[in-house]
Amino acid sequence: MKRYKILHRTYYNFPTAVRLDPHTLRLRPKEGHELRIESATLEITPAATLRWHRDVEDNSVATATFDSPASQLSIQSEVIIQQYNQAPLDFLVADYAVDYPFVYRPDDWAVLSPYTMVAEHAARDSLDHWVANFWQSGERIQSYALLQRLCTHIHQSLSYQIREEPGVQAVMETLSRGSGSCRDAAYLFMEAVRGLGLASRFVSGYLHSPPSTANFGATHAWAEVFLPGAGWKGFDPTSGEVVGTDHIAVAVARLPESVPPVAGSYVGPAGSRLDVGVWVTELL
Repeated sequence: MKRYKILHRTYYNFPTAVRLDPHTLRLRPKEGHELRIESATLEITPAATLRWHRDVEDNSVATATFDSPASQLSIQSEVIIQQYNQAPLDFLVADYAVDYPFVYRPDDWAVLSPYTMVAEHAARDSLDHWVANFWQSGERIQSYALLQRLCTHIHQSLSYQIREEPGVQAVMETLSRGSGSCRDAAYLFMEAVRGLGLASRFVSGYLHSPPSTANFGATHAWAEVFLPGAGWKGFDPTSGEVVGTDHIAVAVARLPESVPPVAGSYVGPAGSRLDVGVWVTELL
């Protein structure tokens, strides 16, 4: 077991006092048998009323509402977690899904089918041609090995690029540029996996790693694939590795744009400035 402290600070500075509309916060890590929350605090200025709920993906969501105008909105989340996912490769895939291609069982398909839907149909042929670089139709391969091959290929072929603007790049834009953010790499992985008929979803969270050009204190993103018998398994194409102890999931979604850490609006003059800082520290 490892323990981590996650400090996530978000500051919005406005040109004058503005009226803050409700803000949606996804900052609390997903709890389960692999992760337990030891303590959590959420400080917001100006004072806000918080209401917590679980969304359709079972993510923990807080809605903050405000009574007073403000020229700055400050949101600070501090969480200490216990992480138990120290053997991410210790899983068994159901016999019928050990090798790819395979077909999900009807009961699973009823739930998983939305996660197999390709978003960019116009790019389907081009993406299939790109996938042919590492898998040929008719080739029989272990399902996990194919997914790891895809993850590694994206890591080796794309250059990491910090992008402050919201949203994700179209897959063909990412491929033509040969670069993208962690969320762009995750989205490319998802679209490729869905093109292979497998269920995949987007994950927003945190990563514990030394500061570098690829990790300067920000949230992180990767993807998960549903493997029968093993469940949702994470792959991080930014690093080319399977998701393990250093990855801390906060929210999952069928679409990347569905789970921003902080989302909201205000009434007032344009020109707000956003500053975000994230620090993930291992505790002894």
